[in-house]
Amino acid sequence: MEKIYKKDDILETVIEDMSTDGLGVGKIDGYTLFVKDAVIGDTCIVKVMKAKKNYAYAHLEEVKNPSSFRITPLCKNAKACGGCQLQAMSYEAELKFKENKVENNLIRIGGFSKEFIESIKEPIVGMETPYRYRNKAQYPVGTDKNGKPVTGFYAGRTHSIIPNTDCLLGKERNKDILEAVLSFMEKKGIAAYDEESGKGIIRHILIREGFKTGEVMVCIIANADMIPYEEELGEMLFAMPGIKSVVLNINKENTNVILGNKTKVIKGEETIMDYLGDLSFKISAPSFFQVNPVQTEKLYTKALEYADLHGEESVWDLYCGIGTISLFMANKAKKVYGVEIVPEAIEDAKENAKRNGIENAEFFVGKAEEVLPEFYENETSDMRTPDVIVVDPPRKGCDEKCLETMLKMEPDRIVYVSCDSATLARDLKILCEEKYELKAWQCYDQFSRTVHVETVVLLSQLRQKPDDYIDVDVDVAELEGTSAETKATYEKIKKYVAEHNDGMKVSNLYIAQVKRKCGIELAENFNLPKSEESRQPQCPKEKEEAIIWALKAFKMI
Repeated sequence: MEKIYKKDDILETVIEDMSTDGLGVGKIDGYTLFVKDAVIGDTCIVKVMKAKKNYAYAHLEEVKNPSSFRITPLCKNAKACGGCQLQAMSYEAELKFKENKVENNLIRIGGFSKEFIESIKEPIVGMETPYRYRNKAQYPVGTDKNGKPVTGFYAGRTHSIIPNTDCLLGKERNKDILEAVLSFMEKKGIAAYDEESGKGIIRHILIREGFKTGEVMVCIIANADMIPYEEELGEMLFAMPGIKSVVLNINKENTNVILGNKTKVIKGEETIMDYLGDLSFKISAPSFFQVNPVQTEKLYTKALEYADLHGEESVWDLYCGIGTISLFMANKAKKVYGVEIVPEAIEDAKENAKRNGIENAEFFVGKAEEVLPEFYENETSDMRTPDVIVVDPPRKGCDEKCLETMLKMEPDRIVYVSCDSATLARDLKILCEEKYELKAWQCYDQFSRTVHVETVVLLSQLRQKPDDYIDVDVDVAELEGTSAETKATYEKIKKYVAEHNDGMKVSNLYIAQVKRKCGIELAENFNLPKSEESRQPQCPKEKEEAIIWALKAFKMI
């Protein structure tokens, strides 16, 4: 008879694996246990907290035999806090876990074979020191049982604040800033916001720091248009080392979203400055700017390598934030267009381009899934058929309409930067269904001691041999003895098509398809499909006609 497990059962299990959200996975007679704070290799005593038919969530009661991967967390709040899921795991094991997580998603969700994924993988890039790396931290503010204001982080899956002013992922100076604000609130009787009642004022404290400039911004998020004694608060904070900006963000909505739509300056500047590589960036309170600047430079350098720019390419950068990737690309490209939904970020992007002397980058406000299709349908410039598209979407991945338009635009290469490998794999499955092939991928540990990992991948257009024909009038006499296939290179044909068709772009694949349809023998080293039944993108009628005219112009048909 099958054993039935229930709440409060005490069990012993060996942790064999880790779930994508960092829970240890153990099994008893095929019954799966998910155990928070457990590490692969641990032998644990656990208590069942929630039992289902085939699995249960269990509390770690005791580590009977610790894993060789287990270490002592540096943070005293590691177990209670929901921020760092992997502090009890050695960093070497953490990197392996993250790489495996991405690989498994590419196989399970993306539909790629394990052998293929491993053959194009580049080793994960970890940090020298996996602490104190965040240039941005946001702390919820609440009230303890004694009525005193507190800040810290939420316990896992709750909105209960674990008091902590010295998170080891943030910079050391954050502690002084937080304690100064809490002391000011207590002294002046300024109440923390209460989610249940909707009363109180201070909701969050957001701190941003430029790692290379040392400039610091303190943003107070409030349930009010102004804070009592806000000028005094601004003066007090502005006198602290490095602080160049003290701003108030107004959020009076009953929501879990941290920032409101309006921000005003209390003291100093509205923005701070920082550098990525040789480029300087202006950062406002709501701006998207990668939180780990050390790893970001490495990540963007790889993205630039994958883009393979030589000065003549057109590039779209979707979900561009304040233009970080856009400006990296602009130094190597002919033209870059960036798209971002946050208006303040686009204003920052334009200012960043101007400050860095970059004149070949333009930026558009709006949703990528709206701006890109509208541009494709209504414009006729080269940007309608770019050489490269770069995407760096939020965790939900790319919108279906955005992916659809990317496929219509047919860039030679797509560089996808992802913070969620599950939605990455989902999107790659769509992009690689017919027109693109996955060429390379690499993980970057942007979020050390947490389960999150950044991934960058390279997609290239499929180069396949077509298997169908069209009727074309061919003057065989003209072909005799002329070696038609040598009369014009693919680049010459592309140039002719572009010059005679308002900048139209055609790929090597499309040219090869039309040449073969016209009876022109292809070079032996042209990439062929694995089988005659292989699915492949077919040359659109208008491009087919343009290529035929080019072949005629070069007397190849």
